[in-house]
Amino acid sequence: MYLKKRILFLIGSPNQTSQMHQIAAMLPEYDTYFSQIYTDQTIGRLILKTGFLDNTIMGGEFKKRADAYLEMHRLRNDYARTIYQHRYDMAVLCTDLYVPMELRQIKTVWVQEGMTDPLTKWGRFTRRIGLPAYFAMNTAFNGCSNIADVYCAASEGYKELFSSRGTDFSRIIVTGIPNYDHAATFLSNDFPHKDYVLAATSDIRETFNNEDRPAFIRKCVAIAGDRPLFFKLHPNEKKERAVAEINQWAPAARVFTEGNTEYMIANCCELITQYSTVVYIGIALGKKVHSYFDTDMLRKLAPIQNGGISASAIANICRRYIEFKGGRDEFLKKEMHEDRYSYSNQKRELEVAG
Repeated sequence: MYLKKRILFLIGSPNQTSQMHQIAAMLPEYDTYFSQIYTDQTIGRLILKTGFLDNTIMGGEFKKRADAYLEMHRLRNDYARTIYQHRYDMAVLCTDLYVPMELRQIKTVWVQEGMTDPLTKWGRFTRRIGLPAYFAMNTAFNGCSNIADVYCAASEGYKELFSSRGTDFSRIIVTGIPNYDHAATFLSNDFPHKDYVLAATSDIRETFNNEDRPAFIRKCVAIAGDRPLFFKLHPNEKKERAVAEINQWAPAARVFTEGNTEYMIANCCELITQYSTVVYIGIALGKKVHSYFDTDMLRKLAPIQNGGISASAIANICRRYIEFKGGRDEFLKKEMHEDRYSYSNQKRELEVAG
């Protein structure tokens, strides 16, 4: 028998892991544990062991980084519930593309990480014939599976998007998302360079899609013109290959494989992205941005800037839901009736909480 209720936070990429850590830190009255996204199906475990999924958030470099993060911050790692073997009262999800069946039996809250991938013809086909969302082979349907009880979205634009792709509108609450809700803080930084064009790449090839990287690099060179050009590589990229390509097609450019991307964006004069959430930092800071997505659409979807209170707002939803005695629909009806989700009301509630 245990006294504190337990919450399991599912993590994946460095950004997802950081976000979940911030939310868990706001819930000190609960026992919080973390696990890389996992499968509880036998065939899934066998596939994972082959290394086929090492370029996804279920394994490979993503899991190594997440495990190292948990160890560094002394957070309890209960991977696939195999270490502590706890029963949990709630799971906070970083994805609903796949949710272990054992976690679907408890209360669940989904948290948006950032941008979702474009919807491809293959993705539309898989949805049309009723295949699970992960068969789309990208994150286009993350947030759209209608599996979680409550969905925490970055903006009203994303609430509309997730609803249009399958999640009940009534389940989605606009909270903003940690790491993208207070871009102004990045303006004070120690990155030593300024007034350059920054190209933030994506792991398109590593996630089983095609990309003409030389063409992208040449486009970056053309946009930069006489200005300095910096490249910041995605952490999941094959770095040696990417660096060699940049050295071939943009020999004067500087390449960064590590470092704070947000600081680099804050100091740049123009931002070039592919399918990267960091474009929203550029938008929030008023930078001229380029993306494979339509930039007008991105401005509609951009995460709300609420002064950095998203983690606390999401934690409060978790707190109220885990303690709520009724069902999901009753909880959501009560939450929306009390109109908690305007910026002023969230801020006031957090101030009262201390």
